[in-house]
Amino acid sequence: MSTDSPEKTNRPLRIGFLGPAGTFSEQVIQRQPDLAQAELVAYPLMTDVLFAVAEGEIDQGVVPVENAIEGTVNAIVDTMAFDVDVLIQREMLEPVSLNLLVQPGASITQVTRLISIPVASSQCRSWLRDHLPSVEYVAANSNAQAAELAAEASDPAVAALANLRAAELYGLEVAAAEIEDHPENSTRFVLVSRSGVPAPTGQDKTSIVVYQRADTPGSLLRILQEFAARSINLSLLLSRPTKTSLGEYCFMLDLEGHIADPIVADCLRSLRSHQANVKFLGSYPAAGTAAPAAREQSNSDLAEAETWLAAYLAQIDS
Repeated sequence: MSTDSPEKTNRPLRIGFLGPAGTFSEQVIQRQPDLAQAELVAYPLMTDVLFAVAEGEIDQGVVPVENAIEGTVNAIVDTMAFDVDVLIQREMLEPVSLNLLVQPGASITQVTRLISIPVASSQCRSWLRDHLPSVEYVAANSNAQAAELAAEASDPAVAALANLRAAELYGLEVAAAEIEDHPENSTRFVLVSRSGVPAPTGQDKTSIVVYQRADTPGSLLRILQEFAARSINLSLLLSRPTKTSLGEYCFMLDLEGHIADPIVADCLRSLRSHQANVKFLGSYPAAGTAAPAAREQSNSDLAEAETWLAAYLAQIDS
């Protein structure tokens, strides 16, 4: 099913997210000033959001791609690599703070069942081991659904792991706040659409998937040399099985720069023509500042090396 663009119909932008209301996916959308007027559409699974975008059911979608503790969200990466054609429009970093939510008036000592997504409970394992060592875990599809189910249970023995927004939405109390093992934890989200590449900003990131044409010795090295030769910094290198046979892998890479940058365009052209098949996932504004600093340092080191070499070349007898 396809829909007309918001511009043609004068309707709000429709953005999909992992529901129900109260997830970190919804929370990160709410923090984007230009998306505040969008119509938000909740989906039960993260991958549903990507398929809905690809099929034109919604205009854009927000999905998590990487967590500082748990690493890459493989279901999202694999869906983008193999199943749908979408383009990343921006990345967004969202701090992850988790709380033990209970029925109003309930206490931690009453809790015997904990509803949570596995990722959330693993991020709070130290606190849970110390305070709820014998609790029964019940899996949910999202932290917001965990809060919703706990609220519906109306049982002081049932608790949930979720954020503060979920507590407010579903009428739960915070029995223990910020119980994650690593307070610095955050998740990287991306906003995707069916088409369109944002204009370069000077602080951009490009994401691609590289499929090897042949699994031969040194094939990955040759791929990486394309970036090293041009001093292009890589912020992510992830191998994923191609799902065709054991030992067959493709590589997802995040690199500094925009496809409009001549040096990045040259690199992608060379990869596509000489080394491997390439799927372009987007060039978009980067959320952090580490990549530009790395590139600046690389350029500085290269300039110093050029000066060092030139001093000796100048001494060659003519």
